[in-house]
Amino acid sequence: MYKFNFTDYLTEDEKMIRIEVFVNEQKFNEEFDSQDNHSFHLVMYDNEIPIACCRFFKSENEGEFYIGRMAVRKPYRGKNIGAKMMQEAEKSAKEMGAVKLALSAQVRASGFYEKLGFKKMGEIYLDEHCEHIHMEKLL
Repeated sequence: MYKFNFTDYLTEDEKMIRIEVFVNEQKFNEEFDSQDNHSFHLVMYDNEIPIACCRFFKSENEGEFYIGRMAVRKPYRGKNIGAKMMQEAEKSAKEMGAVKLALSAQVRASGFYEKLGFKKMGEIYLDEHCEHIHMEKLL
């Protein structure tokens, strides 16, 4: 049974998932930043096991929220977990007044976000060693 934990601070479970996925697996060096202190955090659990996470925050643009650091642990990929995480983040952001969501997608994952209604905007850019593209969705 899946459940979500919503907080306004970075939890140990979220740290563990992000280190496992972004640092150990994908080799990012700058995983944690000051934005963690100003974000809402969502962790998804399979019973008591933390399996996915993301953070989101209000951007400087009125009604826009920015979703980031969305990660699903390897054993749980391909099971629609990422889509469930994004739906829960979208629901929470809408409850806080969001009319638009934005994110920085790894190019290799952009198709996943397109299936959820996000549109590519602008040019591809590097974030550390990985190609990313800005994407947006009107709610």
